[in-house]
Amino acid sequence: MKEIHVSKIIDTVARLCIEACYNVGDDVKALLEKAKRQEASPHGKNILDQILQNLRVAQELKLPICQDTGMAVVFLEIGQDVHIVGGDLYEAVHEGVRRGYTEGYLRKSVLSPITRINTGDNTPAVIHTEIVPGDKVKITVAPKGFGSENMSRLKMLKPSDGPEGIKEFILQTVIDAGGNPCPPIIVGVGIGGTMEKAAYIAKKALLRPAGQHNPDPLVAQLEEEMLQAINNTGIGPQGLGGTVTALAVHIETYPTHIAGLPVAVNIQCHAARHSEALL
Repeated sequence: MKEIHVSKIIDTVARLCIEACYNVGDDVKALLEKAKRQEASPHGKNILDQILQNLRVAQELKLPICQDTGMAVVFLEIGQDVHIVGGDLYEAVHEGVRRGYTEGYLRKSVLSPITRINTGDNTPAVIHTEIVPGDKVKITVAPKGFGSENMSRLKMLKPSDGPEGIKEFILQTVIDAGGNPCPPIIVGVGIGGTMEKAAYIAKKALLRPAGQHNPDPLVAQLEEEMLQAINNTGIGPQGLGGTVTALAVHIETYPTHIAGLPVAVNIQCHAARHSEALL
């Protein structure tokens, strides 16, 4: 059985927090470049140019892409043949976030939901854990800003609402969001399971390489249809009008109960930040 000391978890999480807040992946940059070429509005095209310039400056100068460096959402895929030693795994993740946000000079935005008193170090993180085959640990840190998170929605549709009800809910969620989530956005959608499962797979859908379709042809077709419908709204870059409101729509599905049709929409701003490591 492979042993991994918690000190390695701490160091890795700290590094990933900083990397994610300073850099956006080449997949997202490619879609932003494509959006700039396709955007019909001169004003929208100029906004996209500024967004791309901001990403370049952040990477070159080692500065946060956005002043909202988010709440740290950490996905752990733990091989069933791994033994974590030296301390508590979740405490190690929180310590990694604490160090990353301090050493990286990242804004600390986490506080008590009741008293609104800041915890001072951006902890605790939100941690999602899956046990998988093998002897590796995959860590993905996805800082989530709340301009986009606040625009996310969950609805328990009736089975009779069917595909049209799903499409209507996704589109209306984006329309209601308008410019608040800093478009062009990536839209993560979870369909099926239970209430919390739909929300989880909607968020996890945002980790997929930007623009990569679901392998199920039927779901991939729905992704394309919704992307076109969203871009036909005219919301445009930063909500100031244009032809590119979304860069991609990522949909994940899970079997559900005969009496239910849960649908969650998790919106991500153009700074689709996440960084991962394999231990």
